[in-house]
Amino acid sequence: QVQLVESGGGLGQAGGSLRISCAASGGSFNNYAMGWFRQAPGKEREFVATIIWGGGRTAYADSVKGRFTISRDNIKNTMYLQMNSLKPEDTADYYCAAGRIGGSMASGYFHWGQGTQVTVSS
Repeated sequence: QVQLVESGGGLGQAGGSLRISCAASGGSFNNYAMGWFRQAPGKEREFVATIIWGGGRTAYADSVKGRFTISRDNIKNTMYLQMNSLKPEDTADYYCAAGRIGGSMASGYFHWGQGTQVTVSS
């Protein structure tokens, strides 16, 4: 059974950095797309970034492009999101996702983590 567990959220300051992780288990992820989504209070879940597990190809939402970096460690079966130049509007619950289709739509992912909270203070 596929399991995704996020960690590393917390409180950051505007202009600072945080890194969150997603540990994947219970499957072979070489052919999976992995993604990060976020949901701020009172808002819909939105796409942040995605990476093709096997090839490493990445894509980002315009709102985080140039500030966030998605990466993965194939040996540890762990995905990361390095968040730099944080802004208060980055405050949200961040969710890890895995799926065969991937992309920027939540429907492209079948497995989801429980989320980790990121709060950015001004």
